[in-house]
Amino acid sequence: MENELRIGDKAPDFELPSSSGRGKLSDFRGKVVVVYFYPKDFTPGCTTEACNFRDNFDDFRKRGIEVVGVSTDSENSHKKFVEKYELPFFLAPDSSKEISEKYNVLGMGTAKRVTFIIDKEGKVAYIFPKVSPKDHAKEVLDKIRDLGISS
Repeated sequence: MENELRIGDKAPDFELPSSSGRGKLSDFRGKVVVVYFYPKDFTPGCTTEACNFRDNFDDFRKRGIEVVGVSTDSENSHKKFVEKYELPFFLAPDSSKEISEKYNVLGMGTAKRVTFIIDKEGKVAYIFPKVSPKDHAKEVLDKIRDLGISS
């Protein structure tokens, strides 16, 4: 595809929710960031994936890795999703679909389930084009370890 991101490309910047204390993804430069896209808050697969990241979040934090979830849901929907499932990471609303378009993950009106590992320089270090929600967080941690890019 024409706009497809590849390993080594600069990760497209985007606004983070005001609750993040950061303005943009680029404010995390110097840290490894996992940006995971998912279709919709409160659906079974997306809830499983979010809770899997939540349950493994201490392992990400210990390694200095940030996690950001992105879907085309509203900030209000994200707020309820975060509260209900006690998610300790940020969810970026993409109701305009701009972020999903920048990352070329938009399909059928929502984000596809795709995960990007962004290195400390803000470049795409790895892409998971197909994601199984159940054990994905561990898979991401293993890949970051294999790539040798965490703190």
